[in-house]
Amino acid sequence: MKETQQNQPQGHYGLTSPISLAPPSDKDHIHTQKLIEAMKPFGVFEDQEELYHRTTVLGKLNNFVREWISELAESKNLPPSITEQVGGKIFTFGSYRLGVHTKGSDIDALCVAPSHVERSDFFQSFFEKLKNQEEVKNLRAIEDAYVPVIKFEFDGIEIDLVFAKLSLPTVSDDLDLRDDSCLKSLDIRCIRSLNGSRVTDEILRLVPNLENFRLTLRAVKLWAKRRGVYSNIMGFLGGVSWAMLVARICQLYPNALASTLVNKFFLIFSKWDWPKPVLLKRLEESFLNLPVWDPRVNPSDRYHVMPIITPAYPQQNSTYNVSVSTRAVMVEEFQRGLEVTDEILKGKSDWSKLFEPLNFFQKYKHYIVLTASAFTEEHHLNWIGLVESKIRVLVGNLERNEFITIAHVQPQSFPGNEVLYKQSGFVSMWFLGLVFKKAESAVKTNVDLTHGIQSFTDTVYRQASALNILKEGMKIEATYVKRKQLHYFLPAGTLQKRKKQRVSDISQNNSGLQCKRSSLGESCSDGSKDRDSRTPSNSSSLNKISKLDISTAETERLVQVSPTEMEATVALRTPGPPTGCTIPGYDTVCQLRTCFVQEQHKLSGTLITDPRSASPKQHYSPSSKVSRPPTAGECPQKAIDGEKRLSSKELPDSSSPVPTNSIRIIKRSIKLTLNG
Repeated sequence: MKETQQNQPQGHYGLTSPISLAPPSDKDHIHTQKLIEAMKPFGVFEDQEELYHRTTVLGKLNNFVREWISELAESKNLPPSITEQVGGKIFTFGSYRLGVHTKGSDIDALCVAPSHVERSDFFQSFFEKLKNQEEVKNLRAIEDAYVPVIKFEFDGIEIDLVFAKLSLPTVSDDLDLRDDSCLKSLDIRCIRSLNGSRVTDEILRLVPNLENFRLTLRAVKLWAKRRGVYSNIMGFLGGVSWAMLVARICQLYPNALASTLVNKFFLIFSKWDWPKPVLLKRLEESFLNLPVWDPRVNPSDRYHVMPIITPAYPQQNSTYNVSVSTRAVMVEEFQRGLEVTDEILKGKSDWSKLFEPLNFFQKYKHYIVLTASAFTEEHHLNWIGLVESKIRVLVGNLERNEFITIAHVQPQSFPGNEVLYKQSGFVSMWFLGLVFKKAESAVKTNVDLTHGIQSFTDTVYRQASALNILKEGMKIEATYVKRKQLHYFLPAGTLQKRKKQRVSDISQNNSGLQCKRSSLGESCSDGSKDRDSRTPSNSSSLNKISKLDISTAETERLVQVSPTEMEATVALRTPGPPTGCTIPGYDTVCQLRTCFVQEQHKLSGTLITDPRSASPKQHYSPSSKVSRPPTAGECPQKAIDGEKRLSSKELPDSSSPVPTNSIRIIKRSIKLTLNG
């Protein structure tokens, strides 16, 4: 694994001189070896057989691309002399190119074609050629993504393939994409596609020691996934951003081993003066005059809260999705990481503590549950891909509420159970933890979250309509819950893990050991999410919920919660459908919420009117009573497989009308009253 850096710039790396040139000590070697051993159980290292298989697959794919480009040249009647030399090449980028991919992870690849190949050819004739290959499975094209992509499995290896055509008649095997001239006369989509490969190669060129960089990056990525801060789409950091942060630390400590670099990573970035940008080299100008990140010129760049700038032209901020809340969460995690690694290097702890998962569902007292549902699996994949890509909009809306200091989204989503699947299609849920500002007096404070949530749902519906993917049964709902009420939504398996962990916490505290917190994620492999089989939740847990005094009406419904720390009044506006109007998915998607509210009434002895009583499909008698807790068919059970989620292009203009077709949008208000 030892590699030497060639063609490196002379002198120091980066914008500044190194902080330390100290060579590693014997103790550093021991700590680094222990770090490697601690990471092995998480599957972050791929064996030689798997690596060879990936290399073989990429070789086949490269030949396949060259064959297609040659055939396309013939079909367009290019001269035989050109057809024989048109070439074409596959480049890799991302974690595979950086050398930090894990077992089962996908490969990010770039198809570079000569000028006679159009993007439409890539998504039509090349797509059809792939479809006819026996080795290719799960083929799907996403043309409207920010970076258009074809996703598929090739002989068991997942591939995300993007496309760029160059203004060249041929593409040779020795083509160097680092040359800025290759960007000449290209459209923005081709430039974005090339950017992944160009940035990755430049990062590798700008670190002093590849082996130390790669091991440190593996550790940081594992830590980020375990602590729930690895997700570009959710407003945290993605793989390239983490790679650039690690590369900067390697520049500052060029001779340090991974154990030291991990500690310095947390030291530097826990104290970093954000929004001061992180740069691996000076910003460059080019004759191409493409737009680059520059807050002096671009007013919008001044609002980026955690800028990490890509080193290849045109330089961009890779963290434009980061919000005030997600940055605060990451800084808090940097601080924890520093404390833990300080203990490790002093011999007071071991590396496993660094990778302990965050127990998100014990961290906050207040949560928003966001539910997205659709009738079919295909519609569901499109729908949750769009909803997930816009959750950061909801986080931003909540942050702008004067009473909210943190809106923390858990990147992992959770599904509805099999019964809900059969009745209402496919259901996914996301959870957002909220921190409210402390009241300065004993006066109650009214907080209305309705506008921020409704603005988010309108945004999603508007874009779904613009993309022509809004189908019958697609629905979004948001619900406010207290921490003690989460078991109405969380999978039973997660609850059982949490209970077991809490019991062990008590025993550990009694013996004077450090408390360890449990979480959902037990597997952190790239390109995969947790999958487990959930069992029905224990209905006895209902008895642990605080009593609610709920009165319902046909318009606004106030739900009075009585916790010990803070009172919260939640207004839920859930009108039934008008006469002759059917709300797709309304009856069944609301089942979980109805179960939640009805059980509160059972505990408090208060009668509740079914909010769906206006629907001819549902009849409710005032004399009827809730006589049972939710069954296994009414509580979420198993984790969702996010590998097939689809991305979508950027938001249409906010002035675009919300769709008013036959798909009815449910309006729901959420209001809180906070006690001082």
